[in-house]
Amino acid sequence: MALEEIIFPNNIRNIRLAAGMKMTELARRSNLSLSAVSKIEKGVRRLNQKQLLNICKILGCKLSDIFIKDTDEVASKWQDEITRRMNDNEDGGLKIFGSGLRKIRQQSGKTIAQAAKDAGMTLSVYHKIEVGQREVYKNEIEPLAQSFAHSVESLFNKIAELYKSGELTKQMNKVKEGVKAVLVPGGTDDLDDVHGHLYSAKLYDNARKKLVPVFGKPEGKAIAFAKSDSNMIVAPANLEGRRDVYAIIPNSKRLGGFIPENSYVFADIKAAVAPGDLAVFIDTDFNSLKSEEAVVANIAIVRKDAKGKIYGQMVSPDEKISAQTMHKVIMFINE
Repeated sequence: MALEEIIFPNNIRNIRLAAGMKMTELARRSNLSLSAVSKIEKGVRRLNQKQLLNICKILGCKLSDIFIKDTDEVASKWQDEITRRMNDNEDGGLKIFGSGLRKIRQQSGKTIAQAAKDAGMTLSVYHKIEVGQREVYKNEIEPLAQSFAHSVESLFNKIAELYKSGELTKQMNKVKEGVKAVLVPGGTDDLDDVHGHLYSAKLYDNARKKLVPVFGKPEGKAIAFAKSDSNMIVAPANLEGRRDVYAIIPNSKRLGGFIPENSYVFADIKAAVAPGDLAVFIDTDFNSLKSEEAVVANIAIVRKDAKGKIYGQMVSPDEKISAQTMHKVIMFINE
Protein backbone atom coordinates (compact mmCIF):
# COMPACT_ATOMS: atom_id res chain seq x y z
CA MET A 1 0.00 0.00 0.00
CA ALA A 2 1.37 3.45 -0.91
CA LEU A 3 2.47 5.80 1.84
CA GLU A 4 0.65 9.11 1.98
CA GLU A 5 2.82 12.08 1.05
CA ILE A 6 3.27 14.77 3.67
CA ILE A 7 2.27 17.94 1.83
CA PHE A 8 1.14 20.21 4.67
CA PRO A 9 3.34 19.93 7.77
CA ASN A 10 1.61 21.96 10.46
CA ASN A 11 1.10 22.74 14.14
CA ILE A 12 -2.67 22.28 14.16
CA ARG A 13 -2.68 19.24 16.45
CA ASN A 14 -0.40 20.92 19.00
CA ILE A 15 -2.46 24.12 18.97
CA ARG A 16 -5.69 22.15 19.32
CA LEU A 17 -4.37 20.12 22.24
CA ALA A 18 -3.03 23.25 23.94
CA ALA A 19 -6.53 24.72 23.67
CA GLY A 20 -7.99 21.58 25.28
CA MET A 21 -10.09 20.85 22.21
CA LYS A 22 -10.95 17.38 20.96
CA MET A 23 -10.56 16.49 17.30
CA THR A 24 -14.27 15.78 17.08
CA GLU A 25 -15.05 19.34 18.20
CA LEU A 26 -12.67 20.85 15.67
CA ALA A 27 -14.27 18.72 12.96
CA ARG A 28 -17.76 19.80 13.98
CA ARG A 29 -16.97 23.50 14.23
CA SER A 30 -14.99 23.56 10.98
CA ASN A 31 -17.70 21.62 9.13
CA LEU A 32 -15.17 18.96 8.12
CA SER A 33 -15.32 15.20 8.58
CA LEU A 34 -13.30 13.63 11.39
CA SER A 35 -11.28 11.80 8.75
CA ALA A 36 -10.49 15.06 6.95
CA VAL A 37 -9.30 16.74 10.17
CA SER A 38 -7.15 13.72 11.00
CA LYS A 39 -5.50 13.87 7.58
CA ILE A 40 -5.01 17.63 7.88
CA GLU A 41 -3.28 17.23 11.24
CA LYS A 42 -1.08 14.47 9.83
CA GLY A 43 -0.12 16.77 6.97
CA VAL A 44 -1.42 14.57 4.15
CA ARG A 45 -4.30 16.86 3.21
CA ARG A 46 -4.19 20.56 2.39
CA LEU A 47 -6.59 23.30 3.43
CA ASN A 48 -7.90 26.02 1.16
CA GLN A 49 -7.65 29.64 2.29
CA LYS A 50 -11.16 29.85 3.76
CA GLN A 51 -10.67 26.62 5.70
CA LEU A 52 -7.31 27.86 7.00
CA LEU A 53 -8.83 31.10 8.24
CA ASN A 54 -11.77 29.29 9.78
CA ILE A 55 -9.50 26.90 11.71
CA CYS A 56 -7.36 29.83 12.87
CA LYS A 57 -10.53 31.50 14.15
CA ILE A 58 -11.72 28.33 15.91
CA LEU A 59 -8.32 27.70 17.53
CA GLY A 60 -7.76 31.38 18.32
CA CYS A 61 -4.38 31.51 16.59
CA LYS A 62 -2.67 33.40 13.78
CA LEU A 63 -2.14 32.01 10.31
CA SER A 64 1.62 32.08 10.87
CA ASP A 65 1.19 29.87 13.97
CA ILE A 66 -0.13 27.05 11.80
CA PHE A 67 3.09 26.59 9.83
CA ILE A 68 6.02 24.82 11.49
CA LYS A 69 9.42 26.45 11.85
CA ASP A 70 12.93 25.08 12.39
CA THR A 71 12.71 25.89 16.08
CA ASP A 72 9.38 24.14 16.64
CA GLU A 73 9.51 20.90 18.59
CA VAL A 74 7.23 19.28 16.03
CA ALA A 75 9.85 19.81 13.30
CA SER A 76 12.01 16.98 14.64
CA LYS A 77 8.97 14.70 14.68
CA TRP A 78 8.34 15.43 11.00
CA GLN A 79 12.01 14.64 10.36
CA ASP A 80 11.72 11.26 12.11
CA GLU A 81 8.49 10.46 10.32
CA ILE A 82 9.77 11.23 6.85
CA THR A 83 13.00 9.31 7.51
CA ARG A 84 10.88 6.29 8.39
CA ARG A 85 8.80 6.75 5.26
CA MET A 86 11.85 7.11 3.05
CA ASN A 87 13.32 3.91 4.47
CA ASP A 88 10.03 2.07 3.93
CA ASN A 89 9.85 3.31 0.35
CA GLU A 90 13.46 2.34 -0.33
CA ASP A 91 12.90 -1.16 1.03
CA GLY A 92 9.82 -1.46 -1.18
CA GLY A 93 11.73 -0.58 -4.35
CA LEU A 94 9.89 2.68 -5.00
CA LYS A 95 13.03 4.73 -4.47
CA ILE A 96 15.05 2.60 -6.91
CA PHE A 97 12.34 2.70 -9.57
CA GLY A 98 11.86 6.45 -9.20
CA SER A 99 15.59 7.16 -9.31
CA GLY A 100 15.99 4.97 -12.38
CA LEU A 101 13.10 6.69 -14.10
CA ARG A 102 14.59 10.09 -13.35
CA LYS A 103 17.97 8.98 -14.77
CA ILE A 104 16.28 7.75 -17.95
CA ARG A 105 14.38 11.00 -18.27
CA GLN A 106 17.55 13.04 -17.89
CA GLN A 107 19.32 10.92 -20.49
CA SER A 108 16.42 11.53 -22.88
CA GLY A 109 16.69 15.29 -22.39
CA LYS A 110 13.09 15.64 -21.25
CA THR A 111 11.87 17.99 -18.55
CA ILE A 112 9.59 16.67 -15.80
CA ALA A 113 6.68 18.49 -17.44
CA GLN A 114 7.38 16.88 -20.83
CA ALA A 115 7.74 13.42 -19.31
CA ALA A 116 4.49 13.76 -17.39
CA LYS A 117 2.64 14.92 -20.50
CA ASP A 118 4.03 12.11 -22.66
CA ALA A 119 3.05 9.53 -20.04
CA GLY A 120 -0.46 10.98 -19.74
CA MET A 121 0.05 11.91 -16.08
CA THR A 122 -0.31 15.07 -14.09
CA LEU A 123 2.95 16.77 -13.14
CA SER A 124 2.25 16.07 -9.47
CA VAL A 125 1.72 12.32 -9.97
CA TYR A 126 4.78 11.94 -12.17
CA HIS A 127 6.94 13.86 -9.71
CA LYS A 128 5.81 11.67 -6.81
CA ILE A 129 6.78 8.56 -8.79
CA GLU A 130 10.26 9.93 -9.50
CA VAL A 131 10.91 10.71 -5.83
CA GLY A 132 9.62 7.33 -4.67
CA GLN A 133 6.45 8.52 -2.98
CA ARG A 134 3.96 6.70 -5.20
CA GLU A 135 3.76 3.28 -6.80
CA VAL A 136 2.90 2.82 -10.49
CA TYR A 137 -0.36 1.08 -11.30
CA LYS A 138 -0.68 -1.55 -14.05
CA ASN A 139 -2.61 0.75 -16.36
CA GLU A 140 0.05 3.44 -15.97
CA ILE A 141 3.26 1.48 -16.51
CA GLU A 142 2.87 0.84 -20.26
CA PRO A 143 2.22 4.50 -21.24
CA LEU A 144 5.10 5.47 -18.95
CA ALA A 145 7.47 3.01 -20.62
CA GLN A 146 6.34 3.99 -24.12
CA SER A 147 6.93 7.66 -23.37
CA PHE A 148 10.66 6.79 -23.21
CA ALA A 149 10.53 4.44 -26.23
CA HIS A 150 10.68 1.35 -24.00
CA SER A 151 8.49 -1.67 -23.53
CA VAL A 152 7.48 -2.43 -19.95
CA GLU A 153 10.06 -5.21 -19.77
CA SER A 154 12.89 -3.15 -21.27
CA LEU A 155 12.11 -0.25 -18.91
CA PHE A 156 12.48 -2.48 -15.86
CA ASN A 157 15.61 -4.06 -17.34
CA LYS A 158 17.14 -0.63 -17.94
CA ILE A 159 16.44 0.46 -14.36
CA ALA A 160 17.91 -2.81 -13.07
CA GLU A 161 21.07 -2.25 -15.16
CA LEU A 162 21.43 1.31 -13.83
CA TYR A 163 21.05 0.08 -10.28
CA LYS A 164 23.53 -2.79 -10.64
CA SER A 165 26.09 -0.48 -12.27
CA GLY A 166 25.95 1.88 -9.29
CA GLU A 167 24.79 4.81 -11.43
CA LEU A 168 21.74 5.32 -9.24
CA THR A 169 23.63 5.65 -5.95
CA LYS A 170 24.31 9.36 -6.32
CA GLN A 171 20.90 9.82 -7.93
CA MET A 172 19.13 8.18 -5.01
CA ASN A 173 21.02 10.23 -2.44
CA LYS A 174 20.11 13.37 -4.35
CA VAL A 175 16.46 12.37 -4.49
CA LYS A 176 16.55 11.45 -0.80
CA GLU A 177 17.86 14.89 0.13
CA GLY A 178 15.30 16.50 -2.15
CA VAL A 179 12.44 14.56 -0.58
CA LYS A 180 13.71 15.44 2.88
CA ALA A 181 13.75 19.11 1.98
CA VAL A 182 10.27 19.03 0.48
CA LEU A 183 8.70 17.31 3.45
CA VAL A 184 10.44 18.98 6.40
CA PRO A 185 11.85 22.47 6.98
CA GLY A 186 15.38 23.14 5.82
CA GLY A 187 17.66 22.25 2.94
CA THR A 188 16.86 22.66 -0.74
CA ASP A 189 13.33 22.18 -1.94
CA ASP A 190 13.83 21.69 -5.67
CA LEU A 191 15.06 18.38 -7.06
CA ASP A 192 16.76 20.17 -9.96
CA ASP A 193 19.34 21.80 -7.64
CA VAL A 194 17.62 25.19 -7.42
CA HIS A 195 18.06 26.46 -3.88
CA GLY A 196 14.98 27.86 -2.20
CA HIS A 197 13.40 28.83 1.08
CA LEU A 198 12.08 26.53 3.78
CA TYR A 199 9.14 24.50 2.55
CA SER A 200 6.99 25.58 5.47
CA ALA A 201 7.82 29.21 4.79
CA LYS A 202 6.86 28.71 1.16
CA LEU A 203 3.57 27.16 2.22
CA TYR A 204 2.87 30.19 4.40
CA ASP A 205 3.83 32.60 1.61
CA ASN A 206 1.59 30.76 -0.83
CA ALA A 207 -1.34 30.96 1.59
CA ARG A 208 -0.55 34.55 2.58
CA LYS A 209 -0.52 35.87 -0.99
CA LYS A 210 -4.14 34.82 -1.36
CA LEU A 211 -5.16 36.64 1.82
CA VAL A 212 -5.38 40.23 3.01
CA PRO A 213 -4.88 41.22 6.67
CA VAL A 214 -7.66 43.15 8.40
CA PHE A 215 -5.98 46.03 10.26
CA GLY A 216 -9.04 47.78 11.69
CA LYS A 217 -12.62 47.55 12.90
CA PRO A 218 -15.13 50.08 14.29
CA GLU A 219 -14.73 51.17 17.89
CA GLY A 220 -17.03 53.98 18.98
CA LYS A 221 -17.01 56.80 16.40
CA ALA A 222 -13.59 55.82 15.03
CA ILE A 223 -11.73 52.67 13.98
CA ALA A 224 -9.33 50.69 16.17
CA PHE A 225 -6.31 50.14 13.95
CA ALA A 226 -3.29 47.81 14.34
CA LYS A 227 -0.87 46.06 12.00
CA SER A 228 -1.56 42.38 12.57
CA ASP A 229 -2.11 39.11 10.72
CA SER A 230 -4.36 37.77 13.47
CA ASN A 231 -7.41 38.48 11.32
CA MET A 232 -7.31 37.88 7.58
CA ILE A 233 -9.76 37.47 4.73
CA VAL A 234 -9.54 35.87 1.30
CA ALA A 235 -8.26 38.45 -1.18
CA PRO A 236 -10.34 39.48 -4.19
CA ALA A 237 -8.73 37.98 -7.31
CA ASN A 238 -7.24 41.29 -8.45
CA LEU A 239 -5.55 41.84 -5.08
CA GLU A 240 -3.86 38.45 -4.69
CA GLY A 241 -0.20 38.78 -3.83
CA ARG A 242 -0.45 42.49 -2.96
CA ARG A 243 1.53 42.96 0.27
CA ASP A 244 0.91 46.72 0.07
CA VAL A 245 -2.85 46.30 0.58
CA TYR A 246 -4.80 45.82 3.79
CA ALA A 247 -8.49 45.72 4.73
CA ILE A 248 -10.59 47.58 7.28
CA ILE A 249 -14.14 47.04 8.48
CA PRO A 250 -15.58 50.55 8.08
CA ASN A 251 -17.78 52.52 10.42
CA SER A 252 -20.59 52.70 7.91
CA LYS A 253 -22.65 55.31 9.79
CA ARG A 254 -19.79 57.81 9.80
CA LEU A 255 -19.76 57.57 6.00
CA GLY A 256 -23.45 58.29 5.70
CA GLY A 257 -24.23 54.78 4.54
CA PHE A 258 -22.06 55.25 1.45
CA ILE A 259 -20.50 51.87 2.17
CA PRO A 260 -22.87 49.13 3.37
CA GLU A 261 -22.50 47.55 6.78
CA ASN A 262 -20.64 44.22 6.96
CA SER A 263 -18.27 45.38 4.22
CA TYR A 264 -14.51 45.33 3.90
CA VAL A 265 -12.64 48.36 2.60
CA PHE A 266 -9.26 47.78 0.93
CA ALA A 267 -6.56 50.44 1.18
CA ASP A 268 -3.37 50.72 -0.87
CA ILE A 269 -0.32 51.84 1.11
CA LYS A 270 1.55 53.06 -1.97
CA ALA A 271 -1.21 54.66 -4.06
CA ALA A 272 -1.24 58.48 -4.32
CA VAL A 273 -4.17 60.22 -2.59
CA ALA A 274 -6.05 63.07 -4.30
CA PRO A 275 -9.10 65.22 -3.45
CA GLY A 276 -12.30 63.28 -4.07
CA ASP A 277 -10.75 59.95 -3.08
CA LEU A 278 -11.89 57.89 -0.15
CA ALA A 279 -8.97 57.26 2.20
CA VAL A 280 -7.94 55.76 5.51
CA PHE A 281 -6.71 58.49 7.86
CA ILE A 282 -4.36 57.24 10.60
CA ASP A 283 -3.43 59.47 13.52
CA THR A 284 0.26 58.47 13.48
CA ASP A 285 3.05 57.54 11.06
CA PHE A 286 2.13 54.19 9.56
CA ASN A 287 5.73 53.12 8.90
CA SER A 288 6.72 53.64 12.54
CA LEU A 289 3.87 51.49 13.85
CA LYS A 290 4.94 48.29 15.55
CA SER A 291 3.05 45.05 15.07
CA GLU A 292 -0.09 44.90 17.23
CA GLU A 293 0.33 48.53 18.37
CA ALA A 294 -3.17 50.05 18.63
CA VAL A 295 -3.92 53.50 17.18
CA VAL A 296 -6.96 55.41 15.94
CA ALA A 297 -8.01 55.59 12.30
CA ASN A 298 -10.96 56.83 10.26
CA ILE A 299 -12.25 56.48 6.73
CA ALA A 300 -13.15 59.79 5.12
CA ILE A 301 -13.47 61.63 1.82
CA VAL A 302 -10.30 63.52 0.88
CA ARG A 303 -10.82 67.30 0.57
CA LYS A 304 -8.56 70.32 -0.01
CA ASP A 305 -9.19 73.69 1.61
CA ALA A 306 -8.58 77.17 0.14
CA LYS A 307 -4.99 77.10 1.35
CA GLY A 308 -4.33 73.78 -0.38
CA LYS A 309 -4.29 71.77 2.83
CA ILE A 310 -5.59 68.19 2.59
CA TYR A 311 -8.10 66.99 5.17
CA GLY A 312 -10.74 64.32 5.59
CA GLN A 313 -14.47 64.96 5.56
CA MET A 314 -16.78 62.72 7.55
CA VAL A 315 -20.56 62.87 7.92
CA SER A 316 -23.16 61.81 10.47
CA PRO A 317 -22.16 64.14 12.06
CA ASP A 318 -20.01 66.35 9.83
CA GLU A 319 -16.43 66.49 10.98
CA LYS A 320 -13.10 67.52 9.51
CA ILE A 321 -10.15 65.31 10.41
CA SER A 322 -6.44 65.38 9.76
CA ALA A 323 -3.87 62.64 10.10
CA GLN A 324 -0.19 61.84 9.67
CA THR A 325 -0.95 59.01 7.27
CA MET A 326 -3.47 58.69 4.42
CA HIS A 327 -3.98 55.52 2.38
CA LYS A 328 -6.20 55.49 -0.69
CA VAL A 329 -9.23 53.21 -0.63
CA ILE A 330 -9.12 51.22 -3.87
CA MET A 331 -12.19 49.02 -3.49
CA PHE A 332 -14.68 47.52 -1.08
CA ILE A 333 -16.68 44.31 -0.99
CA ASN A 334 -19.88 43.50 0.84
CA GLU A 335 -19.53 40.22 2.73
